[in-house]
Amino acid sequence: MPPRNDPKLIAGNANLPLAKAIARRMSIHRGISVGLVDARVERFNDGEVFVEMFENVRGEDMFIIQPTSNPANDHLMELLVMTDALRRSSARRITAVIPYFGYARQDRRARARTPITAKLVANMLTGAGIARVLTLDLHATQIQGFFDIPVDNLYASPVFALDIKTHFRDRLDELMVVSPDVGGVARARELAKRINAPLAIVDKRREKPGEVAEMTVIGDVTGKTCLIVDDICDTAGTLCKAAEVLMESGASEVHAYISHGVMSGPAVERVSNSVMKSLVLTDSIKPRAEVENAPNIRIVPTAPLFAQAILNIWNGTSVSSLFNDETLGPIYESFYAAA
Repeated sequence: MPPRNDPKLIAGNANLPLAKAIARRMSIHRGISVGLVDARVERFNDGEVFVEMFENVRGEDMFIIQPTSNPANDHLMELLVMTDALRRSSARRITAVIPYFGYARQDRRARARTPITAKLVANMLTGAGIARVLTLDLHATQIQGFFDIPVDNLYASPVFALDIKTHFRDRLDELMVVSPDVGGVARARELAKRINAPLAIVDKRREKPGEVAEMTVIGDVTGKTCLIVDDICDTAGTLCKAAEVLMESGASEVHAYISHGVMSGPAVERVSNSVMKSLVLTDSIKPRAEVENAPNIRIVPTAPLFAQAILNIWNGTSVSSLFNDETLGPIYESFYAAA
């Protein structure tokens, strides 16, 4: 039986536009106005985070919307302090909606004397009083096991599949999905199955982090419209280099679909000057103005996906149903109606 109280949303400063969009989508689904809890999340002059809520949250099912994106430490601390404020205000259950889970790339000890920071963050979130986590495209799925609480990991591939079927509907038979490295093959294969396209791999050799020494294409991409699929685009160096290698190998066009657009440093400039026709990002991380204004970068919304997932968690119904194109199709129908 569903709880009596409606779900309540609260947001930090990491991605307010996404939080407001989720609230609007939930209002449409519920037929009643769903807004963000009136609160202030501020900093003292020395940088300390302070949170104050101006609404009663006692006994409420609370959802904190806060990606831990750049600056990761500040946004993570906001999430922890908001959780503590809610717990001390007697909220019934606290779910952290983390569209982009920062520190996910530190999920193992690749070398001696290094931390597993993703596990440390999981401990901090659990210790603060979070009862459940909802996230999107974790960098490594084993991070779910770092938590001793339920973790719902949504996938961007069904949303990307809808976008591809809309924007490439006249040439679906020309598409080829490309993984930019061997580690991302499972993610690329999942999308390839959804759009019934073949799969290729760009094998890269790194001399040190951030630098790629050599790239080799595994698979015949001659005459194909290549779609590079990855979870994170940081400085875009590897992505742009992969696009060049694919074009040199005979691809007719190269596009990219990335779940989380970190887009730090020279990323926007590199993408704008690259051979890629388009780069498609989700809004899991709030895009900077230069990202939004880049001519070959496009943003697809995640608010419909997260709004439905929050309602399913609140209702106690299946979240995995959102992994299907058939389920997401009606949810995104209005977004792609004019495409």
